Amino acid sequence: MIKAGIVGGAGYTGGELIRILINHPEVEIAFVHSTSNAGNYIYDAHTDLLGDTQLKFTKELNQDIDVLFLCVGRGDAKKFLEANKIDEKIKIIDLSQDYRINPKSQISNLKSFVYGLPELQKEKIKTASNIANPGCFATCLQLGLLPLAASGFLSDEVHISATTGSTGAGQSLSTTSHFSWRNNNLSIYKAFEHQHLGEINQSLVYLQQNFNKKINFIPYRGDFTRGIIASIYTTYNESLDHAKELYNDFYKNQPFTHVSEKNIDLKQVVNTNKCLLYLEKHNDKLMIVSIIDNLLKGASGQAVQNMNLMFGLDETSGLKLKSIAF
Repeated sequence: MIKAGIVGGAGYTGGELIRILINHPEVEIAFVHSTSNAGNYIYDAHTDLLGDTQLKFTKELNQDIDVLFLCVGRGDAKKFLEANKIDEKIKIIDLSQDYRINPKSQISNLKSFVYGLPELQKEKIKTASNIANPGCFATCLQLGLLPLAASGFLSDEVHISATTGSTGAGQSLSTTSHFSWRNNNLSIYKAFEHQHLGEINQSLVYLQQNFNKKINFIPYRGDFTRGIIASIYTTYNESLDHAKELYNDFYKNQPFTHVSEKNIDLKQVVNTNKCLLYLEKHNDKLMIVSIIDNLLKGASGQAVQNMNLMFGLDETSGLKLKSIAF
């Protein structure tokens, strides 16, 4: 059995990770760390887990583990690893954005962290000691663009509009996370300057070294809880059939990413580790629709997928999750 420790277990991504791992056939959760919740039952914070686990949060770090998940906010993973010496035998999967960007633009190794998008570099993940788990928007948008970059077909600017659920902002309260503000509402934030643009561009350049066009990204806050839907378009002078062949070939050995012949909607992926893609051609523009669950394929589900690869398991192990159809 793989012994897993979780730091930051009281938040949304920590809760999703616990839900997956307590049902994973090859994993035992050794501890869930949370200073503010130490001594409380896990189900005190994640109330749906009542009856599923008797684990309590702890403020102690047990190094008798095989893998450590860091479900913490931006900047906190780096601070944690600087403050706590983790045994080198322990594999680390970081869900923050602290180790995703490599200043030397060599994506294979980010400050000793491998960028953990399985559809991009699965073989490197299998031999990695430390993984930088991709961001939720970054995952959704990259999966919509990687086949074009891999074949050298990104020849123009990329235009993206994408809407995320409220869980994408984390559990801490803010003006824009209150129900009375978010419900029946829609707003734009961080237009053209979202923090995930760096890792998206890094991956595209890794596949297509001459890519130097702008990525025009407009993110929206949605009035729903979870999921991301993105519409992407760029110039593409080949046929729609050519594009479909390109995408199907690129993802043919990827168990969670699929190209749909029919238009897609967000409920198809909520509570799953899937990414679904749909393509349309309009004159010289190719439109790609990409959808994921931001907490699963965009965070905790992908983290477990990476863990499976790192430990030589089937990458789908523990991740056969079901969506809510209505």
